Amino acid sequence: MGEKCLEGKVIGLVINEEMPSKHTTSKKRILIIEDDHNTAALIALYLKREGFDAKTANDGQAGLKTAQKEVPDLVILDLMLPKLDGWEVCRRLQQQVKIPVIMLTARGEEIDRVAGLTLGADDYVVKPFSPRELVARVKAVLRRTLRDPDDRQGILSHGAVKLDLDKRRLLVNDRPVPATPHEYALLKALMSRPGRIFTRDELLEKLYPKGEATVIDRVVDVHVGKLRQKIEPDPARPIHILTVRGVGYQFSDTPD
Repeated sequence: MGEKCLEGKVIGLVINEEMPSKHTTSKKRILIIEDDHNTAALIALYLKREGFDAKTANDGQAGLKTAQKEVPDLVILDLMLPKLDGWEVCRRLQQQVKIPVIMLTARGEEIDRVAGLTLGADDYVVKPFSPRELVARVKAVLRRTLRDPDDRQGILSHGAVKLDLDKRRLLVNDRPVPATPHEYALLKALMSRPGRIFTRDELLEKLYPKGEATVIDRVVDVHVGKLRQKIEPDPARPIHILTVRGVGYQFSDTPD
């Protein structure tokens, strides 16, 4: 179906696969900001088949206006856009409405990925890609971002590591482990969104939210090192707090 309708005009998309069967998914709103009409239409088609409410915008200004008006649950954002490029759209979204963003681009250099994540993007997909994989990434980002972690109470748990948010207490193998306020804040940020890559600057904001002190980003490395000594079975080979080279850190989202 996709190949016949698009007549091979969609560049950078893998379309020689069967369409996914439709199944029940809550009606989450996805905004696709992509200047290639065929690419946007194909992504929207796959999303709708999976039960999402998908809308499109074909330039940066229109996409930003739509996002601000309708506040979608997630934005799929191409970087090379007319009128307002994807970098600027992402920056404004993070400043104004805090919508999760998956960046979409034909450029795959590490510097682009780092820059996108630094701006606050939640994931980064490089063309060519499979629409089915993109849908899977949409679902993964929504799972970890839809609920505001600051409003969620209870226990964050991953294997032997538990963070009791009500009692502000760290437990490893059900035993209390002392943690400084900064260590607690850092671990809460990471565990609240497992799999989400945080830059050092983002984590610094969690530790010093109002510029309480003049610090360098390597302070985060020091706190991570101390936390690993407390929660990792082998701090030299961490399985919980993972380093993302050139970017920052993430908490593992895979089962032990």
